[in-house]
Amino acid sequence: MLQNNKMEDRLSNSATALNRSEPQQLPGPLILVWWWKIVDFKIGIVPIPVFAGLLGLIAAFVRTGSVPADILMNMALLAVGGFACAELGKRMPLIKHIGAAAIFATFIPSYLAYAHLIPAPVVDSVTTFTKSSNFLYLFIASIIVGSILGMDRHVLIAGFFKIFVPLAAGSVVAGVVGTLVGTALGLGAYHTFFFIVVPIMAGGVGEGAIPLSLGYSSILHETHGELVALVLPPVMLGSLCAIILSGFLNFIGKRYPHLTGEGRLQADSREDKPQSKQKPMTIPDVTTVAAASVMTVTLYLVGVLAQRLWGWPAPVVMLFAVVAIKLCYITSPKLEQGAFVVYRFFSVAVTYPLLFAIGVTMTPWDKLVSSLAWPNLITIFATVVTIMATGFSVARYLKMYPIDVAIVNACHSGQGGTGDVAILTAANRLQLMPFAQIATRIGGALTVIVALMAMAHFAHPL
Repeated sequence: MLQNNKMEDRLSNSATALNRSEPQQLPGPLILVWWWKIVDFKIGIVPIPVFAGLLGLIAAFVRTGSVPADILMNMALLAVGGFACAELGKRMPLIKHIGAAAIFATFIPSYLAYAHLIPAPVVDSVTTFTKSSNFLYLFIASIIVGSILGMDRHVLIAGFFKIFVPLAAGSVVAGVVGTLVGTALGLGAYHTFFFIVVPIMAGGVGEGAIPLSLGYSSILHETHGELVALVLPPVMLGSLCAIILSGFLNFIGKRYPHLTGEGRLQADSREDKPQSKQKPMTIPDVTTVAAASVMTVTLYLVGVLAQRLWGWPAPVVMLFAVVAIKLCYITSPKLEQGAFVVYRFFSVAVTYPLLFAIGVTMTPWDKLVSSLAWPNLITIFATVVTIMATGFSVARYLKMYPIDVAIVNACHSGQGGTGDVAILTAANRLQLMPFAQIATRIGGALTVIVALMAMAHFAHPL
């Protein structure tokens, strides 16, 4: 990821140089200069006058009784909601340093939707658009492709295989510790392991809680709906714990820089190479960026087809395909730079609107608060802390950055792809999305398989 960071620095430096070339004195009457300053003040990426205009337009559509569910309307809805919640989180004392922007952008809309404080036409519009457009997977695909193609090959190879060690260790140790804590608090070893600890590490809702509850239903001969209600709250609360702890680790990394690679899993042995020997980077043109966007969609569709034909998870297939393309030098450096620009666009402009959509449509507030009993909370917290602490400890022996490895391990206890986005956003490390997908998809699938095999041997009625 060294190359990833260098690309970002060069893009930033180029933009700074362009800005410096502009006149320092703004022309025109004083009132016009003041107006331009107002226009340049933004909530997130949205200028204040545009933000106010969008609020008025949304209110007008709500008054008509129907809000369109198309991409144009939802660009406005999600931008206003996502950046407003994130801006509030960024301005909160103390907690702004531990990922409050991502937490607020996800959980404030969840509560507002539950309490009917968001108008019903808006909720219907966001829900329809999010579920029909595959918005989440477009984001994940763009982040994965751009971050991998912008990564240094040597760092990619070493990190890709090494990450399985702290993941496996974290899963085993967290399973033991979480079960012991729940048992000590009176929840029982059987209930704690199968209905609290395993759901946390199962890979989210669609890929984890649903297949896990279906398997439990078949083995226990219980109603599927009742089992979903049991396993879903730990998934939600485990993800919330992971978000908060990852934000805290990001804060710790600022205080102790030697513990973090700021988005790299390990140091590159060549990172001290003199700058004079580095190849200069040129900002890719619009055509190259567009080509990289089409390539990203193509790779995701390869994954979708593989899932349809053989049942393999689409993001995992895409992940391995991109790694193979990177390692085999199939794409040109110019196209890799274009993919990195796509990654930067989505990370800056789309993250908080996406989290707002996730909060409204995929984070049921009532399920989240249904497990707020102290024994459950302590057990969930202990499980997530153990996953991350184990990754932190093992990383030191593997000569990897402890904080970044711990954050990847945290994604193993997240809410699937939605959790990965929130966790990495809170930690300011979206570059780790490829490794987060390994933790979520592969780690979650293995957890579900092992849990169902174990339940088949130790099952007893609820």
